Amino acid sequence: MNIASAFYYPNRMGRIILESMEEVVGRNGLNAVLNLAGLGELIGNYPPSDKKPEFSFETVSALMDKLELAYGPRGGRGLAVRIGRTTFKYGMREFGPQMGLTETAFRLLPLGTKLRLGGQALADVFNKETDQRVHIEEREGKLLWHIDRCPLCWGRHTSDAVCHLAVGLLQESLYWVSGGKIFDVEETLCIARGDPTCTIEIDQTPLD
Repeated sequence: MNIASAFYYPNRMGRIILESMEEVVGRNGLNAVLNLAGLGELIGNYPPSDKKPEFSFETVSALMDKLELAYGPRGGRGLAVRIGRTTFKYGMREFGPQMGLTETAFRLLPLGTKLRLGGQALADVFNKETDQRVHIEEREGKLLWHIDRCPLCWGRHTSDAVCHLAVGLLQESLYWVSGGKIFDVEETLCIARGDPTCTIEIDQTPLD
């Protein structure tokens, strides 16, 4: 079904990405992106919601690349952020219980603790359920989300950081964990432009 690869997301994550794209750009918009990416076999034929590792990193990267091609770099970036936010909402239905973020004890923790524990719980999902590799670092009031093996820009070579879906995913996760606060989230390093990791910096102090 998908482009051959050494690294994969499980089908259910691939399905979440496609459903999120359809919600944001509409079915016709998604179909256009799939055709541009040479993934016409996925039109109306999303992967099953199972744990089989069959949704390749190449497929994820092609979707993000052709989204920018279809809507332009600026438009594609904004759409990818929105898709990332939607992906988190869909992902909470699948992975929320195992992350422990819905438990009352977690909701009562101080904000700083929730940000750290929530970020680690999200990283653990990727590290355990996928071939994506993430580690988290705290530095000078910032939480650094390092993607060491990134499907969003896999095989791409660009002059700008392009992992906008991950930025949107983290924006929405922070909004959810904090009970509606907005944080500054920016990708400062990207493997696609030659950096060692895709690094997203999160200011742990919410914006006014």
